[in-house]
Amino acid sequence: MNIDLRDYVFGELSAAERREVEAACAADPALREELARLQVTQSALFSLREEELPRRIAFVSDKVFEPKWWQVWLNSGPRMAFASAALLAAAIVFHGSVPQAAAPSAPVAMDQAAFEKRISEEVTRVLPAALAQAEQRHRTQLASAIQEAEGKYQKLRQEDQMNMEASYSLFREKQAAMMVSYAQSSGGGAQ
Repeated sequence: MNIDLRDYVFGELSAAERREVEAACAADPALREELARLQVTQSALFSLREEELPRRIAFVSDKVFEPKWWQVWLNSGPRMAFASAALLAAAIVFHGSVPQAAAPSAPVAMDQAAFEKRISEEVTRVLPAALAQAEQRHRTQLASAIQEAEGKYQKLRQEDQMNMEASYSLFREKQAAMMVSYAQSSGGGAQ
């Protein structure tokens, strides 16, 4: 009979195979001890948090840490001063060479009161809709964040519960084995 305790611990056996392993463990103390060790290992593994492995280990001497050509150029003070002066000179030359449009004959008179009234009307028309849209977007984001956090905490609670159940089961088995051992030693010593 080939007993695979690893498949039993990970729940990969059929019901008949599970009963067969349980019967073999009940009959053989060495198998029981090995099963207990595997269950302790499993509960220890389930208690660990999953972490993403590093994709690449970088060293200080790697080319990744060398500055790019444009970073070297931008960090140079004299080069930046020369570039600024050249840009200013080009702007002056361009401005001088482009023909100027004729200036308007008379400045447009603007009614300050009408302008302020129009701005006030635009603000009162647009602002409530923008505020409602921003509030709805905020509520959606908040609900999504709460739901995600609740999912994570629910998963953690389930993992903790599984670990506690496995530990409790192992404790009960150890306690039962100790009680049987004690009863056998007490019963055997009296005879």
